[in-house]
Amino acid sequence: MGAMESLMQGFATALTAQNLLWSLLGVTLGTFIGILPGIGPALTIALLLPVTAKLDPTGAFIMFAGLYYGAMYGSSTTSILLNTPGESGSIITSLEGNRMARQGRGAAALSTAAIGSFVAGTIGTMLLTFLAPVFVKVALRFGPAEYFGLMVFAFTAATALLGSSVARGLASLVLGLLIGLVGIDVLTGQTRLSFGIPSLFDGIDVVVVAVGLFAVGEALHIASRPDLRNAELSAVKGSLFMTREEWSRSWKPWLRGTGLGFPFGVLPAGGTEIPTFLSYMLEKKLSKRPQEFGAGAIEGVAGPEAANNAAVAGVLVPLLTLGLPTSATAAILLVAFQQYGLQPGPLLFTGSSSLVWGLIASLYIGNAMLLVLNLPLVGLWVRLLTIPAPLLYGGILVFSTLGVYSLNHSLVDLVLLYILGLLGFFMRRYDFPVAPCIIGLILGPMAEGQFRRALAISQGDPSVFLTQPISAGFLLAALVIFVAPIVFRRFRPSGT
Repeated sequence: MGAMESLMQGFATALTAQNLLWSLLGVTLGTFIGILPGIGPALTIALLLPVTAKLDPTGAFIMFAGLYYGAMYGSSTTSILLNTPGESGSIITSLEGNRMARQGRGAAALSTAAIGSFVAGTIGTMLLTFLAPVFVKVALRFGPAEYFGLMVFAFTAATALLGSSVARGLASLVLGLLIGLVGIDVLTGQTRLSFGIPSLFDGIDVVVVAVGLFAVGEALHIASRPDLRNAELSAVKGSLFMTREEWSRSWKPWLRGTGLGFPFGVLPAGGTEIPTFLSYMLEKKLSKRPQEFGAGAIEGVAGPEAANNAAVAGVLVPLLTLGLPTSATAAILLVAFQQYGLQPGPLLFTGSSSLVWGLIASLYIGNAMLLVLNLPLVGLWVRLLTIPAPLLYGGILVFSTLGVYSLNHSLVDLVLLYILGLLGFFMRRYDFPVAPCIIGLILGPMAEGQFRRALAISQGDPSVFLTQPISAGFLLAALVIFVAPIVFRRFRPSGT
């Protein structure tokens, strides 16, 4: 079956009344979350994992996808009006967007951000639609050695590219790998790192880890930072409709930003920060009015916002086709798949095609919903910024506690939740990235299983990882990513 036929079947799934309601709920909640400083889609999906455990998987993932896209939209509002990015991908947007708002052009900045996000999200989803089957065909050629090489590549990319230093990223990854070892080894039957506690024999629930590190850790961290609670809000002035000149200055940056953002979303640990920065620099270089950059250039909002949302669509390509998370939110979505007993990869497209294509179709629908929600209701969204911080973050802690306890009704889970929450707080305080920990936790046991399986097939010969071209290629790429920065620093000319 071709991609278009599968997509049409996906629309038949996504356009049911129930799934439309889940999509609307997701994009609305995502916009709400994106606007609130410091609360991103990864934290929100982690919070919702316990609540959605018994929902229909298709409806739950349609809601999660809407939430993911919605958070990207909403974060631009905070960046423009409050100069406080709700997501890291909107940091660049605040450079020009907030200056436009202070000049009374906040409405135009919000409009180009919303329309650019819609354009980039739609084009990115189209690329996802047609690239996903190609990735599936490639993934079907993967054996245990290839999957192990891919996971080592993901570990290295997450360690080297996420966070302020390789050492901090590596420490976070090792912590996740250690947590993933807790429990009974399925091959030997021996318990590992359980310390004689029966509740740990089945391992630590990944939902508990995700909620602890992201939700509790983030709530404690943001609550301890008064700089995020004492910002000046710029009023929205002017018509929400852009002028002819603003349209002509925006449409090319939208397309260029989309072209930059999507490939970075596909890459392991590509993220949204790099393509948004590159988009900003490209627009400044190509602009006929470079003197306006730093003083409210609309191109500096249009391009980065498009790059931000295109990267989000790109993230879903390796997640759905290879089971490879390339961002923190993708790692949490992988946890959600595991919660439903599903493993993303080529077999997901055959065994759960209704879910996959319904999810992809819902992205088109959610994008249209977001355009309708964001422009006319911007005044309502801005009022959310007046919610007292103690109520907001206290509510997150209460919701986290109740959600985790509802999983297994275990006090041990609650103790682990707050131990991990404190750990997440200190990781943020001392600039240790959280995403490598989650990636290590999820992919670590899978990598161990593929490693053992490959050795069993090769009768214990470790050269199997180097004689298989795909596996060797991934391992070589991992080595380059890890070694290249060290070599560059060593041989960099002094004074540069």
